[in-house]
Amino acid sequence: MRVLLKATLDTEKSNEVIRSGRMADLIKETVDHIKPEAAYFGTIGGRRTALMVFDMQDSSQMPPIGEPFFMELNAEVDVCPIMNGDDLAKGLSQLR
Repeated sequence: MRVLLKATLDTEKSNEVIRSGRMADLIKETVDHIKPEAAYFGTIGGRRTALMVFDMQDSSQMPPIGEPFFMELNAEVDVCPIMNGDDLAKGLSQLR
């Protein structure tokens, strides 16, 4: 299932990780592990945010995907199912 992960990073903790020089490696490791079809980084609501779209095969993948954000960056993490245009068209075709 295609899902969107939104990780909103804690400013103080992410400042600490940036100062330590570990942020680039942490993000690379995370992207390499998740293998998203798209990954974007910016600010939402004035806080550093990562947005990643990826295929989640099983809900048991949530801990290994989310925990690095929680443990390393004290992030707020949301994961929700999403659709692309083809998925939406397929779903709408099933409505009566």
